[in-house]
Amino acid sequence: TQFFHGYTPLGIAIALVGGFFLALGAQFHHRGVVVVEAKHGSGHKAGLSVAQLWRLVRSPWWALGTLLLGLAILCQLTSLGFAPIIVVQPLGVVALVITSVVNARVSHTPLTRDAVRAITFCVVGIAIFVTVAAFVAQETLIQEKQLIIILVIMGAFVVLLGLAFGLLRKRFTAIFYILSAGLLYGFVATLAKVVINRLLNGTFEWLTVFCVVALIAAAALGAYFVQTAYSVGSPDLVIAGLTVGDPLVAVSIGIVVLGEAADAPLWTVFVWIAAAAIAVYGVFQLAQT
Repeated sequence: TQFFHGYTPLGIAIALVGGFFLALGAQFHHRGVVVVEAKHGSGHKAGLSVAQLWRLVRSPWWALGTLLLGLAILCQLTSLGFAPIIVVQPLGVVALVITSVVNARVSHTPLTRDAVRAITFCVVGIAIFVTVAAFVAQETLIQEKQLIIILVIMGAFVVLLGLAFGLLRKRFTAIFYILSAGLLYGFVATLAKVVINRLLNGTFEWLTVFCVVALIAAAALGAYFVQTAYSVGSPDLVIAGLTVGDPLVAVSIGIVVLGEAADAPLWTVFVWIAAAAIAVYGVFQLAQT
């Protein structure tokens, strides 16, 4: 199988290291946001203002978190060069375990039984998905038609997200910001995979450049939602949403649009659906603990 004859194991190892950096980066980012919100927040929790964002980027905690998240992104992009997106993208769930433990230590609050159970659902769901994907996924040359489909889907999502944010932002809870960021980062990961694939196959052209621009824009918008999420939710909840919402988009596009599971047997689809449902259930359970 491709798992044993390709570079997939290396991609998995790099993705796991990236999950470690993601967890630590999230913890430091959360600390920076909490400090800024406490000193300069309005108390409405309706999104960070421009002034708050400016103070945030000058925070040493936030700067350290950004450095670690930069390393996480570097690991993620590198792993995408070695393995299909449906294999490595869900592995960020390792960050959920690390973040939950670190957050419990920092807050001097032991993890409750409900929290441990919710985290277990997330990890088990993703583990099942990745294990199956590692043996059936395949790399394919990404065509221009596939790029256009991805960009159209992302554009429609961003428009809907913008309308919802503009009209209903004062009613939003942490879960909205977290899942929105996760979904946006799913598109970021997908576009990154597209660009890497096109570069490796020598097909870099204007449409690929447009993908890079869209990637940067989605990453910037996702980053704003993440910072806002830190101001209204705990680090483990934020990471839970990101490590499930992100792969749901990336994996769905990888399967449906990029054809990374074109030769997978039918039973794997049902296993993946069940595994995704288990992981999503874990996130919503964690949000209620």
